[in-house]
Amino acid sequence: MVKRRDFITGGLAAGATALGGSSAQAAGAQLRSENAQVAEAITELRKTLDLGVQVSPELARIREQQRLFLKSNQKFPDFMEVGIGVWENVYDWHVRHQQPLNIARLGDGRYAMTVIHTTLILRPDQTERYVGYGFDGR
Repeated sequence: MVKRRDFITGGLAAGATALGGSSAQAAGAQLRSENAQVAEAITELRKTLDLGVQVSPELARIREQQRLFLKSNQKFPDFMEVGIGVWENVYDWHVRHQQPLNIARLGDGRYAMTVIHTTLILRPDQTERYVGYGFDGR
């Protein structure tokens, strides 16, 4: 990435060499090279931001189950059971987006993680991609 100082001094150097004559072509080549670096940095930044907008398939499945529960009960489910693969992907999502993690151990020894108003309960005995139905704590 091009630093602000390098960008400004590069422009001043290019202007000064243009007055010199033959070295103007070298300065122009250097400026094009710097512009290419800036364009590449902008492209990388855009790719990074686009990745942040995408929702993981596991979170999409969790949201789908939450919507079903919300439509029939007028509230989000208190609990939902998930497999280890879904659990790890939701954990990675929290880390990647620097969201606070709220992981606890329930009284029966199972792990729980809060996400989108619902507590996910780890079910290692299920398949990795398992996403159960939402249910209340009552």
